[in-house]
Amino acid sequence: MSLETFATPDAAAEAAAAAIVAQLTSPGPKRIVVTGGRTPGHAYDLLAKTDLDWWRVTITLSDERFVAPTADESNERLVRQRLLQSHAAVARFIPLKGHGRTPADDAEAAEPAVRALAPFDAVLLGMGDDGHIGSLFPSTPHVADLLRRDAEPAVVAVEVAGVAPFVPRISLTGRVLLDARLILVLISGEPKRAVVERVQSDPGFAPPVAAAIRQTAAPVRVLWSPA
Repeated sequence: MSLETFATPDAAAEAAAAAIVAQLTSPGPKRIVVTGGRTPGHAYDLLAKTDLDWWRVTITLSDERFVAPTADESNERLVRQRLLQSHAAVARFIPLKGHGRTPADDAEAAEPAVRALAPFDAVLLGMGDDGHIGSLFPSTPHVADLLRRDAEPAVVAVEVAGVAPFVPRISLTGRVLLDARLILVLISGEPKRAVVERVQSDPGFAPPVAAAIRQTAAPVRVLWSPA
């Protein structure tokens, strides 16, 4: 794993976008996982303006809040507004929020399509101050099992969020989050850098992000900038 430091969040986002583009330029179908939150917006703007064969690209989310796709809290809303624009408007998008009555219904419905996409060409993750990735929190029941590369299922309902907004979630598990040709973790702020550095130095410290950082099957780049 490499921890790379950038002067600004925009510079880190530019590096993330460039890394994703590099994974998408070879021939054949391409598949990527993207994340929600505030950090990746600039990366999505840059990707949307990049002229490549987006019709070959399938995009899904690392996690989603159990809210309407038009809600402010929706990760799908962010992706549609910032990434699925301009050149990238022709990419195929696989949402996690469907029409189920519960997050478990939507997780079950999304499972076949998401599982079929692996391995991914790139997985872009954010990370919380508590070290969570996707919507797999330190407090999530059986979280260590869900972060395994052989986890079952590939998509899971998370009924209790560990951070705001405190709404149920739908999250990919380690089976697909870690099955990638490149994993990018885009973060900012000193608390998050401290989490990553402790994961590197303290084998007994195992927040969810440790599953991505410590695995050796895929290269991992952590792109950090001050807040």
